Amino acid sequence: MNIKPLADRVLVLPAPAEEKIGGIIIPDTAKEKPLRGKIVAAGHGTKDEEMVLKEGDVVLYGKYAGTEIELDGEKYLIMRQSDVLAILA
Repeated sequence: MNIKPLADRVLVLPAPAEEKIGGIIIPDTAKEKPLRGKIVAAGHGTKDEEMVLKEGDVVLYGKYAGTEIELDGEKYLIMRQSDVLAILA
């Protein structure tokens, strides 16, 4: 990975959207945007806010959080630590 977020930002790999519910296949246009993902890179924080997230954390984030970027054919989100709602255990 050639990207390192600055300050209090994190790079998140979104979880894939669900393909099926029960036995029904969901078309691409009806899929919900995933609200969880895995942290693949994190900044060092700021002097006012310590970075509590680390690589490998699985997190929940807001529906419209972050900016979508594409690296090596893979879609990621880059967002501030404050946009992350929770860490999943």
